[in-house]
Amino acid sequence: MNNNIKDVFFDLDHTLWDFDRNSGLTFKKIFEINNLEVDIERFLFHYEPINLEYWKLYREEQIDKPSLRFGRLNDAFLELGKALEKDFILKLSNDYIEHLATYNYLFDNTISILNYLNKRYNLHIITNGFEEIQHKKMYKSNIVHFFKTVTNSEMVGVKKPNPKIFKFALSLAQANVNTSIMIGDSYEADILGAKNVGMDTILFDPKNHFSENNQKKIQNLNQLRDIL
Repeated sequence: MNNNIKDVFFDLDHTLWDFDRNSGLTFKKIFEINNLEVDIERFLFHYEPINLEYWKLYREEQIDKPSLRFGRLNDAFLELGKALEKDFILKLSNDYIEHLATYNYLFDNTISILNYLNKRYNLHIITNGFEEIQHKKMYKSNIVHFFKTVTNSEMVGVKKPNPKIFKFALSLAQANVNTSIMIGDSYEADILGAKNVGMDTILFDPKNHFSENNQKKIQNLNQLRDIL
């Protein structure tokens, strides 16, 4: 156990909330609502890497929120050889946001590890996700009560890895950087971002893609019991 840590900051999507699983189910639902015949597996095969690339551009302030929401869908359908009308893409995009919190699968052991940590530390969220949907995800997946503060990028006007969002979150939490730790799945946004303001970090890497020896890493959230 690290007795020095008092405040634990989590990313939400891809770290606690199983974004890919919930997103795939949401697309299946909205395609049915809109009578759109698409092979969901083929769509997700193209959409998921496109979505990650758009989020990278969004993090780097190269595109705005409407461009992300339209572009990721439009590009995925073009990869499938489907050129859809702009208004239809926009409707699908709105339907997706509206229904995204319908499904709220969490990663294995999320509730048990939050119960464990909540007795020992102050817990917080730092997320780049859209403000209107993040609270809904946390509420419907029954984890919102674990967190003393939630900082999202739209509150601050910048996104992880920008140091301003970490400094804002630390201030909101009344936490000291030297007794705080950040846990997230993105090496660029969560780990490097937190390290740049002096925070300790743990990378959540369930598929074991990351190999740097000097970085604390877990593949299952339950492994946090061995570190914290």
